[in-house]
Amino acid sequence: MQWDSTIINDDSYGQAISNLDEKEKLAELVATKVKHGEIIGVGSGSTSYLAVLAIARRVKDEGLLIKAIPSSIEISLVCIKMGLPLTNLYEYRPDWYFDGADEVDPNLDMIKGRGGAMFREKLLMRASPVNYILADQTKLVDCLGTNFAVPVEVFPSALPVVEAGLKAIGAHEILLRPAINKDGPVITESGNLILDVRFKTIDRELEKNIKSITGVIESGLFQNHRAELLVAR
Repeated sequence: MQWDSTIINDDSYGQAISNLDEKEKLAELVATKVKHGEIIGVGSGSTSYLAVLAIARRVKDEGLLIKAIPSSIEISLVCIKMGLPLTNLYEYRPDWYFDGADEVDPNLDMIKGRGGAMFREKLLMRASPVNYILADQTKLVDCLGTNFAVPVEVFPSALPVVEAGLKAIGAHEILLRPAINKDGPVITESGNLILDVRFKTIDRELEKNIKSITGVIESGLFQNHRAELLVAR
C-alpha cells in the first residue's frame, strides 16, 4: 500500500531556480548518458534536481531500468517522487555520478556545499569511476573563493579546535552558517555544523590540510578529483 502523501508526491523544487535555461540544457545533456541497468550517483541542488526530472522522463519513455544513489535527503525525495528506485553504497558502486558546483576553476577544482551535502557528495565522487560536473557560465571562475567561502563540516564539540586549526592554515574569516527557517545554526544530515571559511589563498594542498584538522568531517573544497566538466553554452 502506498502513502497518500502530498509531500512525497509534490515534485516542485520549492524555490526559484537561477539560470533556468542553462541548467535545463545541462539536465537534458546528462540524461542522454543514462543506459539501461546502470547505477547512478545523484548530486544535490537545483541542477541535479532538473537532471533527475530529465532522467525520469527517459526512464518512463524508454522503459529503462536504473537505480539511483542519492547524496542527500532532498534528492532522495525527488527520486522517489519521480519513480526512480533508490539503492546505496553498501549494495552497489555507482557506474557514474553527476552533480553541480558552486565554483569551478581552470584546473577543475571546485567549491561545493552551499546545500550542506558535501560529505556525501564527495563520498559518491570518490566511489564513482566517472563523474560529471554540471555548470552554467556563472560557476566558472579564474580563482576559487571568488564568489563563495569554503564550507567545512565540523563535529559540534570540536568547533573551537577546528577554528584554531583553520586559522593556523590561513583562514581569515570563519562564520558559523546560520539556519534560515529554524533558530540557531544549520545542522547537517549527519548532525554536524557548517563553517563558511575564507582563506588568504587557496593552494593545491588546502583540501588535504583542512581534512587533517581533528574534528573536520569534510570540506566543500574538491581538489584533484576525477571529473568531466559539462558546461551549458
